[in-house]
Amino acid sequence: MATIVSALSITVAMILPPSYVSQMRLIVESPQIPGNLAASTVTTPAFEQLQIVEQRLLTRPVLLDISRKFAVLPNQEEASPDEIINELRAKTRVSISAGRNQANLMTITFEGRTGQIAAGVLNEYLTEIQKLDVTYRKERASDTLEFFEQEVERLSDELDKRSARILEFQQENSGALPSSLQFRMAQQGSLQANLQQTDQQIFSLRDQREKLLNIYSTTGQITTAVQQPQTQAQQQLSQLRNQLDNQLGIYSESSPQIKILRARISRLEEVVANEQATNAAPSGQQTGNSTLDLQLAQLDSQIAALESQRAITEESLEKVTVTIDQTPANAITLAELQRDHSNIQAQYNTAVSRLASASTGERIEVTSQGQRISVIEHPAVPSSPTKPNRLMIAGGGTFFGIALGLGLVVLLELLNKAARRPEDLINKLDVWPIATIPYVRSKGEVMMQRVTWVSIVLAILVGVSAGVWAVHTYYLPLDLITDRVIDKLEVYW
Repeated sequence: MATIVSALSITVAMILPPSYVSQMRLIVESPQIPGNLAASTVTTPAFEQLQIVEQRLLTRPVLLDISRKFAVLPNQEEASPDEIINELRAKTRVSISAGRNQANLMTITFEGRTGQIAAGVLNEYLTEIQKLDVTYRKERASDTLEFFEQEVERLSDELDKRSARILEFQQENSGALPSSLQFRMAQQGSLQANLQQTDQQIFSLRDQREKLLNIYSTTGQITTAVQQPQTQAQQQLSQLRNQLDNQLGIYSESSPQIKILRARISRLEEVVANEQATNAAPSGQQTGNSTLDLQLAQLDSQIAALESQRAITEESLEKVTVTIDQTPANAITLAELQRDHSNIQAQYNTAVSRLASASTGERIEVTSQGQRISVIEHPAVPSSPTKPNRLMIAGGGTFFGIALGLGLVVLLELLNKAARRPEDLINKLDVWPIATIPYVRSKGEVMMQRVTWVSIVLAILVGVSAGVWAVHTYYLPLDLITDRVIDKLEVYW
Protein backbone atom coordinates (compact mmCIF):
# COMPACT_ATOMS: atom_id res chain seq x y z
CA MET A 1 0.00 0.00 0.00
CA ALA A 2 2.80 2.41 0.91
CA THR A 3 4.55 1.54 -2.32
CA ILE A 4 1.44 2.17 -4.42
CA VAL A 5 0.71 5.56 -2.80
CA SER A 6 4.34 6.61 -3.05
CA ALA A 7 4.47 5.56 -6.70
CA LEU A 8 1.30 7.50 -7.43
CA SER A 9 2.58 10.65 -5.71
CA ILE A 10 5.92 10.50 -7.49
CA THR A 11 4.23 9.90 -10.83
CA VAL A 12 1.79 12.76 -10.29
CA ALA A 13 4.63 15.07 -9.24
CA MET A 14 6.55 14.22 -12.37
CA ILE A 15 3.61 14.39 -14.79
CA LEU A 16 1.82 17.57 -13.55
CA PRO A 17 2.72 20.48 -15.82
CA PRO A 18 4.53 23.46 -14.31
CA SER A 19 2.53 26.56 -13.42
CA TYR A 20 3.87 30.14 -13.37
CA VAL A 21 2.35 32.91 -11.25
CA SER A 22 2.88 36.62 -11.99
CA GLN A 23 1.82 39.47 -9.73
CA MET A 24 1.19 43.20 -9.90
CA ARG A 25 0.21 45.76 -7.25
CA LEU A 26 -1.89 48.90 -7.70
CA ILE A 27 -2.57 51.87 -5.44
CA VAL A 28 -5.24 54.60 -5.45
CA GLU A 29 -3.55 58.01 -5.39
CA SER A 30 -5.19 61.11 -3.96
CA PRO A 31 -6.00 64.07 -6.23
CA GLN A 32 -2.95 66.10 -7.20
CA ILE A 33 -4.83 69.41 -6.83
CA PRO A 34 -6.02 70.26 -3.27
CA GLY A 35 -9.76 70.01 -2.88
CA ASN A 36 -10.04 73.44 -1.26
CA LEU A 37 -8.67 75.00 -4.45
CA ALA A 38 -10.45 72.95 -7.13
CA ALA A 39 -12.48 69.84 -6.39
CA SER A 40 -13.30 67.03 -8.78
CA THR A 41 -16.97 66.17 -9.31
CA VAL A 42 -16.19 62.42 -9.15
CA THR A 43 -16.22 61.63 -5.43
CA THR A 44 -16.17 57.83 -5.54
CA PRO A 45 -14.38 56.40 -2.45
CA ALA A 46 -11.11 54.64 -3.20
CA PHE A 47 -12.28 51.24 -1.93
CA GLU A 48 -15.47 51.45 -3.97
CA GLN A 49 -13.46 52.50 -7.01
CA LEU A 50 -11.27 49.39 -6.70
CA GLN A 51 -14.34 47.18 -6.36
CA ILE A 52 -15.88 48.71 -9.49
CA VAL A 53 -12.64 48.11 -11.40
CA GLU A 54 -12.52 44.49 -10.20
CA GLN A 55 -16.08 43.75 -11.29
CA ARG A 56 -15.64 45.39 -14.70
CA LEU A 57 -12.28 43.70 -15.24
CA LEU A 58 -13.66 40.17 -14.90
CA THR A 59 -16.56 40.67 -17.28
CA ARG A 60 -17.19 38.31 -20.16
CA PRO A 61 -16.14 40.58 -23.08
CA VAL A 62 -12.86 41.57 -21.41
CA LEU A 63 -11.87 37.98 -20.59
CA LEU A 64 -12.79 36.66 -24.04
CA ASP A 65 -10.77 39.44 -25.68
CA ILE A 66 -7.73 38.57 -23.55
CA SER A 67 -8.15 34.86 -24.28
CA ARG A 68 -7.89 35.58 -28.01
CA LYS A 69 -4.45 37.11 -27.50
CA PHE A 70 -3.05 34.38 -25.22
CA ALA A 71 -3.55 30.62 -25.30
CA VAL A 72 -4.48 30.35 -21.65
CA LEU A 73 -5.81 26.78 -22.02
CA PRO A 74 -3.78 24.09 -23.77
CA ASN A 75 -6.86 23.08 -25.75
CA GLN A 76 -8.40 26.53 -26.02
CA GLU A 77 -9.63 26.02 -29.58
CA GLU A 78 -11.82 23.16 -28.42
CA ALA A 79 -13.00 24.88 -25.22
CA SER A 80 -16.29 26.73 -25.04
CA PRO A 81 -16.48 30.43 -24.08
CA ASP A 82 -17.87 29.53 -20.66
CA GLU A 83 -14.96 27.17 -20.01
CA ILE A 84 -12.47 29.84 -21.04
CA ILE A 85 -14.09 32.45 -18.80
CA ASN A 86 -14.27 30.07 -15.84
CA GLU A 87 -10.61 29.13 -16.34
CA LEU A 88 -9.48 32.77 -16.47
CA ARG A 89 -11.51 33.67 -13.38
CA ALA A 90 -10.19 30.61 -11.52
CA LYS A 91 -6.58 31.50 -12.30
CA THR A 92 -7.04 35.19 -11.42
CA ARG A 93 -6.73 36.26 -7.80
CA VAL A 94 -7.69 39.78 -6.73
CA SER A 95 -7.21 41.06 -3.20
CA ILE A 96 -7.99 44.57 -1.93
CA SER A 97 -6.54 45.97 1.27
CA ALA A 98 -7.99 49.15 2.71
CA GLY A 99 -8.52 50.68 6.08
CA ARG A 100 -8.85 53.88 7.97
CA ASN A 101 -5.82 56.14 7.46
CA GLN A 102 -4.31 53.48 5.21
CA ALA A 103 -3.46 53.35 1.54
CA ASN A 104 -5.90 51.49 -0.69
CA LEU A 105 -4.02 48.69 -2.44
CA MET A 106 -5.04 46.06 -4.97
CA THR A 107 -2.97 42.95 -5.66
CA ILE A 108 -3.69 40.87 -8.77
CA THR A 109 -2.04 37.54 -9.53
CA PHE A 110 -2.48 35.23 -12.50
CA GLU A 111 -1.44 31.62 -12.91
CA GLY A 112 -0.40 30.54 -16.41
CA ARG A 113 1.17 27.62 -18.21
CA THR A 114 4.21 29.75 -18.99
CA GLY A 115 5.74 32.84 -17.50
CA GLN A 116 5.11 34.79 -20.71
CA ILE A 117 1.40 33.95 -20.61
CA ALA A 118 1.07 34.92 -16.93
CA ALA A 119 2.88 38.23 -17.40
CA GLY A 120 1.09 38.94 -20.69
CA VAL A 121 -2.36 38.43 -19.18
CA LEU A 122 -1.50 40.71 -16.25
CA ASN A 123 -0.25 43.38 -18.64
CA GLU A 124 -3.58 43.18 -20.46
CA TYR A 125 -5.34 43.43 -17.10
CA LEU A 126 -3.28 46.54 -16.29
CA THR A 127 -4.11 48.16 -19.62
CA GLU A 128 -7.79 47.40 -19.14
CA ILE A 129 -7.78 48.69 -15.54
CA GLN A 130 -6.20 52.00 -16.52
CA LYS A 131 -8.62 52.37 -19.41
CA LEU A 132 -11.60 51.51 -17.22
CA ASP A 133 -10.50 53.94 -14.51
CA VAL A 134 -9.95 56.85 -16.90
CA THR A 135 -13.15 56.12 -18.85
CA TYR A 136 -15.24 55.77 -15.71
CA ARG A 137 -14.05 59.02 -14.16
CA LYS A 138 -14.29 60.98 -17.42
CA GLU A 139 -17.81 59.70 -18.08
CA ARG A 140 -18.93 60.61 -14.58
CA ALA A 141 -17.42 64.11 -14.87
CA SER A 142 -18.86 64.60 -18.38
CA ASP A 143 -22.31 63.44 -17.25
CA THR A 144 -22.21 65.89 -14.36
CA LEU A 145 -21.16 68.74 -16.64
CA GLU A 146 -23.84 67.87 -19.20
CA PHE A 147 -26.51 67.76 -16.50
CA PHE A 148 -25.71 71.23 -15.19
CA GLU A 149 -25.47 72.62 -18.73
CA GLN A 150 -28.99 71.37 -19.40
CA GLU A 151 -30.13 72.67 -16.02
CA VAL A 152 -28.71 76.14 -16.68
CA GLU A 153 -30.35 76.22 -20.11
CA ARG A 154 -33.69 75.11 -18.68
CA LEU A 155 -33.60 77.66 -15.87
CA SER A 156 -32.52 80.37 -18.30
CA ASP A 157 -35.56 79.68 -20.49
CA GLU A 158 -37.80 79.62 -17.44
CA LEU A 159 -36.30 82.90 -16.23
CA ASP A 160 -36.94 84.52 -19.61
CA LYS A 161 -40.56 83.37 -19.50
CA ARG A 162 -41.04 84.81 -16.00
CA SER A 163 -39.43 88.10 -16.98
CA ALA A 164 -41.62 88.33 -20.10
CA ARG A 165 -44.72 87.62 -17.99
CA ILE A 166 -43.80 90.37 -15.50
CA LEU A 167 -43.16 92.84 -18.33
CA GLU A 168 -46.44 91.93 -19.99
CA PHE A 169 -48.33 92.39 -16.72
CA GLN A 170 -46.69 95.76 -16.07
CA GLN A 171 -47.57 96.93 -19.58
CA GLU A 172 -51.17 95.77 -19.22
CA ASN A 173 -51.50 97.53 -15.85
CA SER A 174 -49.11 100.41 -16.35
CA GLY A 175 -51.50 102.89 -14.72
CA ALA A 176 -52.31 100.74 -11.68
CA LEU A 177 -48.94 99.56 -10.40
CA PRO A 178 -47.86 99.85 -6.76
CA SER A 179 -44.79 101.90 -7.72
CA SER A 180 -46.97 104.81 -8.90
CA LEU A 181 -49.61 104.58 -6.19
CA GLN A 182 -48.31 107.57 -4.21
CA PHE A 183 -48.23 109.73 -7.34
CA ARG A 184 -51.78 108.74 -8.31
CA MET A 185 -53.06 109.41 -4.80
CA ALA A 186 -51.53 112.88 -4.96
CA GLN A 187 -53.06 113.31 -8.41
CA GLN A 188 -56.43 112.24 -7.01
CA GLY A 189 -56.21 114.88 -4.28
CA SER A 190 -55.23 117.54 -6.83
CA LEU A 191 -58.14 116.62 -9.10
CA GLN A 192 -60.56 116.74 -6.19
CA ALA A 193 -59.26 120.20 -5.23
CA ASN A 194 -59.58 121.37 -8.85
CA LEU A 195 -63.11 120.02 -9.04
CA GLN A 196 -64.07 121.86 -5.87
CA GLN A 197 -62.50 125.07 -7.15
CA THR A 198 -64.32 124.74 -10.48
CA ASP A 199 -67.63 124.30 -8.68
CA GLN A 200 -66.97 127.45 -6.68
CA GLN A 201 -66.13 129.42 -9.82
CA ILE A 202 -69.28 128.19 -11.60
CA PHE A 203 -71.38 129.17 -8.57
CA SER A 204 -69.71 132.60 -8.43
CA LEU A 205 -70.31 133.29 -12.15
CA ARG A 206 -73.96 132.24 -11.94
CA ASP A 207 -74.46 134.44 -8.90
CA GLN A 208 -72.86 137.36 -10.72
CA ARG A 209 -75.15 136.83 -13.74
CA GLU A 210 -78.22 136.77 -11.50
CA LYS A 211 -77.16 139.96 -9.76
CA LEU A 212 -76.55 141.66 -13.10
CA LEU A 213 -80.06 140.73 -14.32
CA ASN A 214 -81.66 141.85 -11.05
CA ILE A 215 -79.98 145.25 -11.21
CA TYR A 216 -81.05 145.76 -14.80
CA SER A 217 -84.67 144.74 -14.11
CA THR A 218 -84.86 146.99 -11.06
CA THR A 219 -83.11 150.10 -12.25
CA GLY A 220 -83.10 149.65 -15.98
CA GLN A 221 -79.43 150.54 -15.93
CA ILE A 222 -76.22 148.57 -16.26
CA THR A 223 -73.44 148.95 -13.79
CA THR A 224 -69.95 149.62 -14.97
CA ALA A 225 -68.34 146.65 -16.56
CA VAL A 226 -66.65 144.47 -14.11
CA GLN A 227 -63.32 143.25 -15.14
CA GLN A 228 -63.79 139.59 -15.82
CA PRO A 229 -61.40 137.38 -13.86
CA GLN A 230 -59.34 134.75 -15.59
CA THR A 231 -60.87 131.34 -15.87
CA GLN A 232 -59.39 128.40 -14.02
CA ALA A 233 -57.95 126.97 -17.28
CA GLN A 234 -56.20 130.27 -17.94
CA GLN A 235 -54.82 130.37 -14.41
CA GLN A 236 -53.55 126.79 -14.65
CA LEU A 237 -52.05 127.47 -18.07
CA SER A 238 -50.17 130.47 -16.70
CA GLN A 239 -48.91 128.43 -13.74
CA LEU A 240 -47.75 125.55 -15.96
CA ARG A 241 -45.91 127.92 -18.29
CA ASN A 242 -44.07 129.43 -15.33
CA GLN A 243 -43.28 125.93 -14.02
CA LEU A 244 -41.99 124.90 -17.47
CA ASP A 245 -39.67 127.90 -17.59
CA ASN A 246 -38.26 126.96 -14.19
CA GLN A 247 -37.84 123.28 -15.06
CA LEU A 248 -36.05 124.02 -18.35
CA GLY A 249 -33.24 125.51 -16.33
CA ILE A 250 -32.73 122.15 -14.62
CA TYR A 251 -33.81 119.40 -17.04
CA SER A 252 -33.31 118.86 -20.75
CA GLU A 253 -36.03 118.62 -23.39
CA SER A 254 -35.84 114.79 -23.34
CA SER A 255 -36.65 114.64 -19.64
CA PRO A 256 -39.95 112.86 -18.79
CA GLN A 257 -41.03 115.76 -16.54
CA ILE A 258 -40.57 118.29 -19.35
CA LYS A 259 -42.57 116.09 -21.72
CA ILE A 260 -45.41 115.77 -19.19
CA LEU A 261 -45.51 119.54 -18.62
CA ARG A 262 -45.62 120.27 -22.34
CA ALA A 263 -48.45 117.74 -22.83
CA ARG A 264 -50.50 119.38 -20.05
CA ILE A 265 -49.82 122.86 -21.48
CA SER A 266 -50.98 121.73 -24.93
CA ARG A 267 -54.22 120.37 -23.53
CA LEU A 268 -54.93 123.55 -21.50
CA GLU A 269 -54.19 125.72 -24.53
CA GLU A 270 -56.94 123.87 -26.40
CA VAL A 271 -59.33 124.43 -23.49
CA VAL A 272 -58.50 128.17 -23.37
CA ALA A 273 -58.96 128.42 -27.15
CA ASN A 274 -62.40 126.84 -26.86
CA GLU A 275 -63.30 129.28 -24.09
CA GLN A 276 -62.26 132.26 -26.17
CA ALA A 277 -64.24 130.97 -29.17
CA THR A 278 -67.29 130.57 -26.98
CA ASN A 279 -66.90 134.08 -25.58
CA ALA A 280 -66.89 135.46 -29.09
CA ALA A 281 -70.27 133.81 -29.86
CA PRO A 282 -73.43 135.80 -29.02
CA SER A 283 -75.62 134.72 -26.14
CA GLY A 284 -78.76 132.77 -26.82
CA GLN A 285 -80.90 135.09 -24.68
CA GLN A 286 -81.11 138.74 -25.78
CA THR A 287 -82.38 141.55 -23.48
CA GLY A 288 -82.29 144.34 -26.07
CA ASN A 289 -79.39 146.02 -24.37
CA SER A 290 -76.25 145.31 -26.28
CA THR A 291 -73.94 146.02 -23.33
CA LEU A 292 -75.94 143.77 -21.02
CA ASP A 293 -76.18 141.07 -23.65
CA LEU A 294 -72.40 141.15 -24.17
CA GLN A 295 -71.73 140.82 -20.46
CA LEU A 296 -74.25 137.98 -20.13
CA ALA A 297 -72.71 136.23 -23.12
CA GLN A 298 -69.26 136.44 -21.53
CA LEU A 299 -70.58 135.03 -18.28
CA ASP A 300 -72.39 132.18 -20.06
CA SER A 301 -69.32 131.26 -22.05
CA GLN A 302 -67.18 131.17 -18.90
CA ILE A 303 -69.77 129.00 -17.16
CA ALA A 304 -69.90 126.62 -20.15
CA ALA A 305 -66.09 126.37 -20.25
CA LEU A 306 -65.92 125.64 -16.54
CA GLU A 307 -68.60 123.00 -16.83
CA SER A 308 -66.67 121.38 -19.71
CA GLN A 309 -63.52 121.50 -17.64
CA ARG A 310 -65.43 120.05 -14.69
CA ALA A 311 -66.57 117.08 -16.82
CA ILE A 312 -62.98 116.46 -17.92
CA THR A 313 -61.77 116.66 -14.32
CA GLU A 314 -64.50 114.27 -13.14
CA GLU A 315 -63.55 111.80 -15.88
CA SER A 316 -59.86 111.98 -14.94
CA LEU A 317 -60.73 111.62 -11.26
CA GLU A 318 -62.84 108.56 -11.98
CA LYS A 319 -60.02 106.93 -13.96
CA VAL A 320 -57.47 107.66 -11.22
CA THR A 321 -59.83 106.29 -8.58
CA VAL A 322 -60.31 103.07 -10.58
CA THR A 323 -56.55 102.58 -10.91
CA ILE A 324 -56.10 103.19 -7.18
CA ASP A 325 -58.77 100.58 -6.42
CA GLN A 326 -57.05 98.09 -8.74
CA THR A 327 -53.61 98.64 -7.21
CA PRO A 328 -53.91 96.23 -4.20
CA ALA A 329 -54.89 93.26 -6.41
CA ASN A 330 -52.20 94.15 -8.94
CA ALA A 331 -49.68 94.43 -6.10
CA ILE A 332 -50.48 90.89 -4.93
CA THR A 333 -50.27 89.48 -8.47
CA LEU A 334 -47.07 91.34 -9.22
CA ALA A 335 -45.54 90.18 -5.91
CA GLU A 336 -46.34 86.56 -6.81
CA LEU A 337 -44.77 86.96 -10.23
CA GLN A 338 -41.69 88.62 -8.76
CA ARG A 339 -41.42 85.96 -6.04
CA ASP A 340 -41.48 83.18 -8.66
CA HIS A 341 -38.93 85.14 -10.67
CA SER A 342 -36.69 85.50 -7.60
CA ASN A 343 -36.90 81.76 -6.86
CA ILE A 344 -35.99 80.87 -10.44
CA GLN A 345 -33.21 83.46 -10.34
CA ALA A 346 -31.78 81.89 -7.16
CA GLN A 347 -31.93 78.43 -8.74
CA TYR A 348 -30.29 79.77 -11.87
CA ASN A 349 -27.48 81.40 -9.90
CA THR A 350 -26.89 78.15 -7.99
CA ALA A 351 -26.91 76.13 -11.22
CA VAL A 352 -24.42 78.52 -12.84
CA SER A 353 -22.11 78.22 -9.82
CA ARG A 354 -22.33 74.45 -9.90
CA LEU A 355 -21.79 74.45 -13.65
CA ALA A 356 -18.53 76.29 -13.10
CA SER A 357 -17.51 73.70 -10.49
CA ALA A 358 -18.54 70.86 -12.82
CA SER A 359 -16.51 72.40 -15.64
CA THR A 360 -13.46 72.63 -13.37
CA GLY A 361 -13.98 69.05 -12.17
CA GLU A 362 -14.34 67.79 -15.73
CA ARG A 363 -11.12 69.57 -16.68
CA ILE A 364 -9.35 67.95 -13.72
CA GLU A 365 -10.43 64.48 -14.87
CA VAL A 366 -9.54 65.16 -18.53
CA THR A 367 -6.01 66.14 -17.52
CA SER A 368 -5.77 63.17 -15.09
CA GLN A 369 -5.21 65.43 -12.08
CA GLY A 370 -7.85 63.78 -9.91
CA GLN A 371 -7.92 60.54 -7.95
CA ARG A 372 -6.43 57.74 -10.03
CA ILE A 373 -5.14 54.17 -9.92
CA SER A 374 -1.41 53.85 -10.48
CA VAL A 375 1.00 50.90 -10.55
CA ILE A 376 3.57 50.34 -7.82
CA GLU A 377 4.65 46.88 -9.00
CA HIS A 378 4.47 46.01 -12.68
CA PRO A 379 3.88 42.44 -13.91
CA ALA A 380 7.11 40.49 -14.46
CA VAL A 381 7.84 37.19 -16.18
CA PRO A 382 8.53 34.61 -13.40
CA SER A 383 11.90 32.93 -13.75
CA SER A 384 10.78 29.62 -12.22
CA PRO A 385 7.47 27.78 -11.91
CA THR A 386 5.52 28.38 -8.76
CA LYS A 387 3.89 24.97 -8.69
CA PRO A 388 3.64 22.03 -8.53
CA ASN A 389 6.05 21.50 -5.65
CA ARG A 390 7.26 18.14 -6.85
CA LEU A 391 9.37 17.45 -3.77
CA MET A 392 6.45 18.22 -1.48
CA ILE A 393 4.06 16.05 -3.48
CA ALA A 394 6.49 13.09 -3.69
CA GLY A 395 7.59 13.36 -0.06
CA GLY A 396 4.08 13.87 1.19
CA GLY A 397 2.81 10.95 -0.87
CA THR A 398 5.59 8.68 0.39
CA PHE A 399 4.97 9.69 4.01
CA PHE A 400 1.23 9.23 3.57
CA GLY A 401 1.82 5.80 1.95
CA ILE A 402 4.04 4.64 4.78
CA ALA A 403 1.60 5.85 7.37
CA LEU A 404 -1.26 4.20 5.50
CA GLY A 405 0.72 0.92 5.23
CA LEU A 406 1.54 0.93 8.92
CA GLY A 407 -2.05 1.61 9.75
CA LEU A 408 -3.15 -1.27 7.52
CA VAL A 409 -0.68 -3.64 9.21
CA VAL A 410 -1.90 -2.63 12.64
CA LEU A 411 -5.50 -3.08 11.53
CA LEU A 412 -4.81 -6.56 10.08
CA GLU A 413 -2.93 -7.54 13.20
CA LEU A 414 -5.85 -6.47 15.35
CA LEU A 415 -8.35 -8.33 13.19
CA ASN A 416 -6.31 -11.62 13.00
CA LYS A 417 -7.64 -13.93 15.77
CA ALA A 418 -5.64 -17.05 14.84
CA ALA A 419 -3.28 -18.69 17.41
CA ARG A 420 0.28 -17.88 16.52
CA ARG A 421 2.10 -17.97 19.86
CA PRO A 422 2.22 -20.34 22.86
CA GLU A 423 0.31 -17.80 24.87
CA ASP A 424 -2.57 -18.04 22.38
CA LEU A 425 -2.80 -21.84 22.92
CA ILE A 426 -2.74 -21.44 26.68
CA ASN A 427 -5.36 -18.66 26.62
CA LYS A 428 -7.74 -20.28 24.12
CA LEU A 429 -7.27 -24.09 24.56
CA ASP A 430 -5.80 -24.24 28.08
CA VAL A 431 -3.01 -26.42 26.68
CA TRP A 432 0.53 -26.05 27.84
CA PRO A 433 3.01 -26.71 24.95
CA ILE A 434 6.19 -28.65 25.78
CA ALA A 435 8.42 -26.71 23.34
CA THR A 436 8.18 -24.26 20.41
CA ILE A 437 9.91 -25.18 17.15
CA PRO A 438 10.18 -22.25 14.66
CA TYR A 439 9.73 -22.76 10.95
CA VAL A 440 13.09 -22.55 9.20
CA ARG A 441 12.95 -21.61 5.52
CA SER A 442 15.49 -22.95 3.15
CA LYS A 443 17.78 -20.70 1.13
CA GLY A 444 15.71 -21.34 -1.98
CA GLU A 445 12.48 -20.33 -0.25
CA VAL A 446 14.09 -17.19 1.15
CA MET A 447 15.44 -16.27 -2.27
CA MET A 448 12.09 -16.97 -3.94
CA GLN A 449 10.25 -14.82 -1.42
CA ARG A 450 12.66 -11.92 -1.93
CA VAL A 451 12.40 -12.18 -5.70
CA THR A 452 8.61 -12.25 -5.46
CA TRP A 453 8.44 -9.11 -3.30
CA VAL A 454 10.88 -7.26 -5.49
CA SER A 455 8.87 -8.20 -8.58
CA ILE A 456 5.65 -7.05 -6.96
CA VAL A 457 7.18 -3.71 -5.95
CA LEU A 458 8.67 -3.17 -9.40
CA ALA A 459 5.39 -4.12 -11.03
CA ILE A 460 3.50 -1.67 -8.83
CA LEU A 461 5.96 1.14 -9.43
CA VAL A 462 6.15 0.60 -13.17
CA GLY A 463 2.48 -0.31 -13.63
CA VAL A 464 1.05 2.60 -11.61
CA SER A 465 3.40 5.09 -13.21
CA ALA A 466 2.67 3.73 -16.69
CA GLY A 467 -1.06 3.83 -16.04
CA VAL A 468 -1.00 7.41 -14.76
CA TRP A 469 1.17 8.44 -17.73
CA ALA A 470 -1.20 6.73 -20.17
CA VAL A 471 -4.23 8.46 -18.65
CA HIS A 472 -2.44 11.83 -18.73
CA THR A 473 -1.27 11.37 -22.31
CA TYR A 474 -4.08 9.55 -24.09
CA TYR A 475 -7.20 10.44 -22.13
CA LEU A 476 -7.04 13.76 -20.30
CA PRO A 477 -4.31 15.76 -18.53
CA LEU A 478 -4.23 15.22 -14.81
CA ASP A 479 -4.68 18.92 -14.04
CA LEU A 480 -7.96 18.98 -15.96
CA ILE A 481 -9.09 15.79 -14.28
CA THR A 482 -8.29 17.42 -10.94
CA ASP A 483 -10.24 20.55 -11.88
CA ARG A 484 -13.26 18.45 -12.89
CA VAL A 485 -13.16 16.53 -9.65
CA ILE A 486 -12.94 19.78 -7.72
CA ASP A 487 -15.86 21.19 -9.68
CA LYS A 488 -17.91 18.07 -9.00
CA LEU A 489 -17.13 18.24 -5.30
CA GLU A 490 -17.70 22.03 -5.31
CA VAL A 491 -14.43 22.58 -3.50
CA TYR A 492 -12.59 25.88 -4.05
CA TRP A 493 -9.08 26.77 -3.04
